[in-house]
Formats: sequence, structure tokens, C-alpha cells
Amino acid sequence: MPETPREQITRLRQEIQRHEELYRKKHAPEISDFEFDKLVDHLADLERQFPNEAGPDLGIGDDKSDGFQQADHRAPMLSLDNTYDEADFRAFGERLYKALGGSGLEFIVEPKVDGVAVSLTFEKGRFVRAVTRGNGARGDDVTANVSLIRSIPRTLQGAPDFLEVRGEIYMELAEFQRLNREREADGEQLYANPRNLAAGTVKLLDTEEAKRRQLSIVCYGLGACEPTNAFASLKEFKQKLADWGFPIRDDIAVQQGVDAAWQAIQQLDLLRRDLPFPTDGAVVKVNRLEDQRRAGTTSKFPHWAVAFKFPPDQAETILRSISMQVGRTGAITPVAELDPVLLAGSTVARATLHNADEIARKDIREGDTVRIQKAGEIIPQVLSVVLAKRPADSQPFNFEARLKELGLDAVRVGDEAAYKLRAPSRDMKIRRLVHFACKQCLDIDGLGDAVAEQLIDLGLVDAPVDALKLNRGEWMMLEGFKEKSVDNMMAGLEQAKQRELWRAIHALGIPNVGMQTAKDLARHFKAMVALEAAKPSDLLHTKVGKKGGVSYESVISGVGVEVSESILSFFSDPNHRDWVQAMRAAGLNLVEASKGGTVEGIAGKTFVLTGTLPSLGRDEARDLIEKAGGKVSGSVSKKTDYVVAGEEAGSKLTKAQELGVTILDEAALRALLGSA
Repeated sequence: MPETPREQITRLRQEIQRHEELYRKKHAPEISDFEFDKLVDHLADLERQFPNEAGPDLGIGDDKSDGFQQADHRAPMLSLDNTYDEADFRAFGERLYKALGGSGLEFIVEPKVDGVAVSLTFEKGRFVRAVTRGNGARGDDVTANVSLIRSIPRTLQGAPDFLEVRGEIYMELAEFQRLNREREADGEQLYANPRNLAAGTVKLLDTEEAKRRQLSIVCYGLGACEPTNAFASLKEFKQKLADWGFPIRDDIAVQQGVDAAWQAIQQLDLLRRDLPFPTDGAVVKVNRLEDQRRAGTTSKFPHWAVAFKFPPDQAETILRSISMQVGRTGAITPVAELDPVLLAGSTVARATLHNADEIARKDIREGDTVRIQKAGEIIPQVLSVVLAKRPADSQPFNFEARLKELGLDAVRVGDEAAYKLRAPSRDMKIRRLVHFACKQCLDIDGLGDAVAEQLIDLGLVDAPVDALKLNRGEWMMLEGFKEKSVDNMMAGLEQAKQRELWRAIHALGIPNVGMQTAKDLARHFKAMVALEAAKPSDLLHTKVGKKGGVSYESVISGVGVEVSESILSFFSDPNHRDWVQAMRAAGLNLVEASKGGTVEGIAGKTFVLTGTLPSLGRDEARDLIEKAGGKVSGSVSKKTDYVVAGEEAGSKLTKAQELGVTILDEAALRALLGSA
């Protein structure tokens, strides 16, 4: 029975809202912008035909997340309407021409950076906060992570009293490739594209991990400004941004009229693959700010700007087989093995298929001709199957049967998308051991990939902790190990046993627990035995609202719902508890060091570091504070006890002054530490 108009509209609205959630909050879109826009257009057509069935305006979506404070935008932070062909773009120009009374149109044409929109607020010339788009009126305060981007100036000379600078946070392609090489070496599923990774990084609660993933920003737009007449045109504003030191696009030529703007779009299409950042189109904006005001806006989009989306490079090839890749945590990622094909300047022979659900949703089969494209111009992905070319004897792909064929004993737990091994494979054991010994964990010098492979292949090590129990004779069995190298290794193992508790926690490889979170857990629980026994209420406070809604508040900084679930799940596994017991039996330190000798004024206090100190590096200062019993946070709040400020201190210093937080220079910090 065919759907009624009401049923069609209800289904489309639910589907659109689901895709908005996937894109803006989970950073895991299932469809392209073009496919999403087709859904929105179809809904709009239906609601025009059947106005009595139309629902409320869907707005521009909402990227606000749990765990963040929110802040208002003084000027609405709207999205951009999309166009996909020349006719639509010229229609945009014609509407503007009529709205502005036939006056000459001036445009600025820029690459559309595929990242995360952010608004930077400056008061009296000082950077005070960074806020995501959110729902356009209110977004998440992400100042802590955005402040890690060093190219953002902290003070502006001769700036308006109040200024909102709009920009796009992105990840350079080279940095994205670096991070994916690390994941590939660990056998982990690759990040899908730079945009999703940038969006996830901006919202990380672990500031150390956010710092490790180097984000960039390009600034391009004006939000609220007081006085309102500070700038006459977008070009003038962007030139002032450049004078202040903001990263902007250098080519800010004004295009006179629609024809010139269209030529600039075509030129940009030719050059975009040489750009260092991901781009999926061109943004065209009216240059004169008075013309922008006259053109006006809708509740979603400005009438004076549009995004022209370039068609992604696509190719057809044959998917010969589906292989399985096993990561360090045992998660299994299916990979499409393709006939090599040239795509966007490079040869593609493999593409991730993400998980079993993705294969089933697209009905991908071995032997299919598939259409592929590069997500974010870099990661190959299978878009769809060319059904007209499907072989007559084609069979649906059976994920679980393939796992059995390969001897992979895997299970899918709860709502998780990935299958995971019940018991670790050889590669998984090697990666776990390398992680266990790395500098960010127990820091066992000399225990890298090659040594780990030998230890696993010789059967000397099964669980990583076994390495701590090997005797001299067993180490001598390894190729390349002589008396001196064994002496060094044995000494290194003894040192590893005495390292801080947080290193042992990090060495466990608990999913979603990075180095900073491990430090926070060690500081809070004081001993591994307490962490093992943690209950949900030890990690999260549950709040029930007046209308019955449930929300959660972190007990420990940086430990939200996802991290809490990972910790509880990890220690509920008897194998993991046995692993911890083996660490204890091997003599590994599993308690937090006593802070008895700490100078009063450090232990239990929260510090924030900002600017460049004269002689202490950021990491060195952090270590000194943490060893003395203090905690280092990435953002200033009412709970902050001290802000340690150096040269070029920015918004954190300003906020500390506003809140009356005690401010220290390096000499004062050293005095507190007893090392002046």
C-alpha cells in the first residue's frame, strides 16, 4: 500500500533529522551533501503540495554536545545554501540583482574549506572564547581545544570593542595522513575523512589528545561588531584580519558581477587539488556589507552568499574480494580489494567498508562493479553498487561466514557496529605489546615492533605483562640480543615496574582512555584496585530533569559517558582482570605515589598553563605540577586555583582576571614548587 502524503512527510523528516545527528554530533555521515540536499528538496516539494501536513521548520541542525558549556552568538551563525550547477548559481545572482535594485554586484569567491565552523569572540581586543555553530543562536564553548591552534592571535591592536570572527577549523591533509599512518601501523580502522576527524577533535574532552592532533583554522567572516560601522566591505575586513595575524586566504580579489564570479569558481575547481586542506566547493559572498544587510537572510541561510559544491571525482571498478583487518583492540574492519583505478590523481586498490552494517546497507558483494570516490579528496570509499553490471551468479556477502573461513572467532557486543575477536590474534598481541612498552605507557626502551614480533612468535609472551617476567636466558633467545643488550633490557624492565600509576592504566589499552584521561583516573582513584572496582556512580552522576529526562555529569574531568562505558566494560572482562592481577604479581607499581613531600599550595589544586614560559616547556611545567600533586586543566573556570601565564598569554589570562583567579609567572610557580 503506497504511503500517504502525511506518512511520506513524517518519514522524510525523521530521516533528515537522523542524518543531521550523524553529521553534526556523531561526525559519521552516511550520505553525501548532495544526497542530503535531495532529501531536503523532496520534503520541501511535498510540504508545498500538502501545506496542511507540513511540520515546523527543521532549522540548520544542532551540533551541541553533552559535557560542554554553551554560549550565545551575538549575531546568528547561519549555514549556507548549496548549489550544484551553473544554472542554479546564475539564478542566485539574478535574485540578488533584483533584491539590490539592479546595482552592480561585487563578490568574493573562496574555497569552501571542509571543516567545522567556529566563532571567535574578542572583547576590547582580547580573545575570550570560541563557540561552535550549534543551532545558529547558541553553540558549545570549545575554547580549550581551539586555543591549542597557535595561529589564532590572542590580542588585536585597534580592534572594535566587540568582535566575532567567523572561521573554519580543519585538518591539513598532511596531518590527516600522518594520523592515519599511525592507525594503519596499529591495525586500527582508518579515520574516514579530515572533516569528521577535525569535528571530533574540537569536541575532545582529552586536551592532550586534541593537542596531538594538530588542527588549523582559516578565518573568513564577520559576525557581530561594535561599532557596527567599523568595516565597509568583506575585503576590507579580511585585509584587517590579515594585519592582525589571522590565517586567511591570500587571494581576496573582488569579482565584478556574476560572470566574473563564475569564472573564479571554475578556476578554483582546477586548483583545488593542490590546496593543503580539504575542500568540497566554493563560497561566493557579496562584498559590500551594506549590500549584505539589504539582501537579508532566512532563518537558515543568508540571501547574500551561496556554496557551490564541486562534483566529487568518481570512478567505477570491480570489487574482487572483501578482506578483514584486525586492530589492536581486536576490532575487525572489512576492506574492499579493488581492481586498481586512477582516482583524483592517485591509484586506488583498496577502500574501507567500515563494518558489517555498511556492507548490508549498500548490499555490497564480491564481484560487483562499484562506484568509488575519495571522501575529503583523500580516503577512498565505496559509494554504491552498479546493479546493472552485477554478475548473474552474485551472492550476498555473509560477514560471519567469512570470519569463520578466516578462523577469526569474533563476536558483536550489544549495539556496537564492529565485530571483535574473542581472543587476540598474533597481530593484535604484537600491537598490544608495542603499546604497553611505548613512551606514553611504561616506556621500555628497545621493545619495539621487531622485538615484539619475536617475543610473540617464540611463544615467550602472550599478554604484554609477560615481558616483565622473562629471565636472561629467554631474552638471549632473541635475534640480536647479546649480554650488553640483555643487561640494558633487564634494567629497563625494572625501571618500568616503578613508573607512575597512570602509565600502567594507559598501558592497559582501555578504549577511549588516552594519556590525559589515564592521569585523571590515577589522580582520582589512587590505586588500580579502586579503578577495577569502580561502579557507574563512581564515574558519572545521574541527573533526572523535571520532565523525566536523564542527563549525566562527570565525576572526573574528561570522563564522560563514552569513556565511562569503556572503563566499566573493560574491567567486566575476566581476561582483563587476570591481566591486571598478572601486572601486580610481576611487581608493577599500581598505586599513586605519595604526595607527602609536596609544598602546601600545590597538592589538590587546579592549574591552567597559558603562553610561553621563560625556561620551562609546557610539558615540563605540567610534569612538575602533577608530580607535586596538582592538576593541570586545559580551560579556566571558577574551579581553577592558579593560572600560570607566560609571554603571549591569551584568552585564558583574560578569563582568569575576570574570575579573580590567582595568576603566577614562572618564578612564582617555582617558588610554590620549592625550586625557585
